[in-house]
Order: sequence, then C-alpha cells, then structure tokens
Amino acid sequence: MAHISRKELKKDEFRETLAHGAEAISSHKETLWQVTVVVLVVVCAVLGWRLYWNRLNSRASAALAEAMKIYDAPVTANGDQPVPGEPVYHQEQEKYAAAQQALGAVAIRFKHAHAGQMAGYYAAVSLEHLGRYQDAANRLAPMVKGGDTQLQALARFELAQVNDAMGKPDQAVALYQELLNQPSVFVPKPEVLFALGDHYRASNPQQAAKYYQEVKSEYPNTGLADQADQRLQMLGKT
Repeated sequence: MAHISRKELKKDEFRETLAHGAEAISSHKETLWQVTVVVLVVVCAVLGWRLYWNRLNSRASAALAEAMKIYDAPVTANGDQPVPGEPVYHQEQEKYAAAQQALGAVAIRFKHAHAGQMAGYYAAVSLEHLGRYQDAANRLAPMVKGGDTQLQALARFELAQVNDAMGKPDQAVALYQELLNQPSVFVPKPEVLFALGDHYRASNPQQAAKYYQEVKSEYPNTGLADQADQRLQMLGKT
C-alpha cells in the first residue's frame, strides 16, 4: 500500500477546502440571484398596482365630474338662454332623474374608488330630491357603516334627513346625535344643531327653539345663525 506523506495529505485537504468554498460561493450566488428576482417581481407588482390605481382614480374622478354637471345643472324656464356646452333642464324632476342615472352608473363602474363612492352618495341625494326616500335610504345605509369617515358623516346626515321625510323621527334623532358626538369637517356641528331644530319645529317648538338658540349663541355672525334667528321669529321665541 502506497504511503501518503503528510505534505500530500495537506495538499488534498487544501484542495477539498477550495472545492467546498467554490461550491459555497456558487450556492450563495444562486440564492442571491433568486432573492433579487423575487424582489424585482414584488417591486414591479407594487409599481404596476400603483399605476393601475392612479389611472383608475383619474378615470373615476373624470366620470364623477361629468355626472356632477347634470346634478349641478340649472333649472331654467323655457326661453332662457342655456350656457354653451352645459346641460339645461326645465324641471327639477327631469334633472335629478338624469343625475341619478349618471351618478349611479359611475358608482357601479368605480365602486372601489373614492370618486365612485361619492357618486353613490350623490345618486342617493338625487333619489331624495325625487321623493324616492326608501331607495335613497337603501343606498345611504351601507355608506354609514363603512368607508371614508367624511363620507360616512355625509351619508349619516343625509340618512337622518331621509328618515325625517319618511316619518321615522327616532332613527333621525339617533343619527343626528351620532354626528354631534363625532364632529366632522363635512358636517359641522352648527349644521346638525340647525337640522335638529327643524326636526322638532312642528312637534316640539320649545326643543326646536333650544337648538336654534344654541346655533345663535355658539356660532354668531354666521349665515346659519341668521337663519336660526328667522326660525325663532317664526316660532315667536325671540
């Protein structure tokens, strides 16, 4: 049997170490490449989603703006000169029927975009103007429970108005109280107080006067305070 010298044994160990090192480096490079590919895929997916979402929001905003031209269109008498390029209607019912259809379509098409949700809100308000209170309530109820907090406040206030119109005073007052407990930029406190005054004006003049007085004392020198003063004069509470 051939004798292996210590020197040769050390050479073999050195070669084996080099082989293992080369294998480890190769494996590390392969792992690094796999991680890089995964990171690139994730980054591309995120950028792609952001691009898609931005485009979707842009389209939704444009569609909402177009539908709101109908909602904001003037109602003019026959013979009045229309504004060039703008829709004109001769009856409120005609205008809000067209607005409800246009806004409802935007709400369905862009239901996940903020502009689409706002379209749904204005579609409900259009239904309210048409006297279709139950249909309006059905649209508003889901908005009160979820979504953007400011949109929730708008929907809650409008649903309270609808409940008043439908002869559901308890539900209306509960919604107004929620708005007082959770102030909103879109539905400020004086507007809610004034609405509560209107709510009680026929059934409980004393309670109505209390809310009108609160508007006058807490928010003087405002248009709403002037309206509250007019209401108080009508009630004989000045």
